[in-house]
Amino acid sequence: MSMMIDLELPEPRNAQRVVVAMSGGVDSSVVAGLVARAGYDAVGMTLQLYDHGAAVHRSGACCAGQDIHDAKRVADVLDIPHYVLNYEARFREAVIEPFADSYAAGETPIPCVACNQTVKFADLLETAKQLGAAAMVTGHYVRSRSVGGHRAMFRPADGDRDQSYFLYATTQDQLDFLRFPLGDLTKDETRAIARDLDLAIADKQDSQDICFVPQGRYSDIVERLRPGAAEPGDIVHIDGQVLGRHAGVIHYTIGQRKGLGISSEAPLYVVGLDSERAKVLVGPREALLEHRIALRDFNWIGAPLDSLGAGGLLVWARVRSTRPPVPAQLFWSDEGVHVILHDGEMGVAPGQACVLYADDTPDAQVLGGGTITAKSAASGHADAA
Repeated sequence: MSMMIDLELPEPRNAQRVVVAMSGGVDSSVVAGLVARAGYDAVGMTLQLYDHGAAVHRSGACCAGQDIHDAKRVADVLDIPHYVLNYEARFREAVIEPFADSYAAGETPIPCVACNQTVKFADLLETAKQLGAAAMVTGHYVRSRSVGGHRAMFRPADGDRDQSYFLYATTQDQLDFLRFPLGDLTKDETRAIARDLDLAIADKQDSQDICFVPQGRYSDIVERLRPGAAEPGDIVHIDGQVLGRHAGVIHYTIGQRKGLGISSEAPLYVVGLDSERAKVLVGPREALLEHRIALRDFNWIGAPLDSLGAGGLLVWARVRSTRPPVPAQLFWSDEGVHVILHDGEMGVAPGQACVLYADDTPDAQVLGGGTITAKSAASGHADAA
């Protein structure tokens, strides 16, 4: 089974060095096995990104403790060289610190996007090129193939494992150098290949939380890194009525209904967060509906566009990793980028990503995307994807 997958790597195989990003999980371990068994000069690289208490021995974290040991064990079984690169300082600077700042400002950043954009697909990729690698291979569930002389990104065969939402910020140069062998496989097929390769991690559980937040409590790390971020304030209805007090906006999420600590005859939801005024804004469910969203840090990997025209470009937009793409119009000008959602979406949250696709098919091409910006001081964050 492991020899039937087209890795789309250059020939001759024995003369081509290929760097494999190994996190210690099943997916990247299988990718390493596929590359090694295909006859390439495979080199495994694992990043040590953080090291704190619970993460050191916690399985399913990634880039720390036990998972580094698992990556090394896999490399030993495959008989390929394996290196651990200490990127802790870079990871803190490029991912953890901006995460804390953004969250404290009432947003919900997606650290996995920032990590892929900076540490993995920039720093590690550059290291791979310095080693003379012809490509870098990862275990992400997306597809890529050549379109018009460059590689384009597409959604994977396994929709439940689709990671395209987290990879929209990949640049064209990076995409041309990267390969994603698991894009045509399901997770069950990946595990079957791991068993075929005699890898002990074949049944290892997947990571669930943000890697540097082992218990999934984002507010804990924000309070530790940004003392004073949890400033108490008022819980205010959109009609202006003060309904109660809170212990800090970092403890709330856009769309949240339970645990608000207030009483009301009708269900109320968090519809906005004003970190500057320490205000949590609540309202009825319909107040969560958004039709227009502005984007910053926009990245485009679709076909070159000279002009979108007055009517914009028809795209399919995804505002959460757990939601399907919905029809929208993209408008792109010197004044910025914004997206009009045809039917609106509930609970659109600043700090999250809006990822754009060419259509709504299971294997749609990824066109790019950006970070959703706050439309006012009273907007805020939603649950992290």
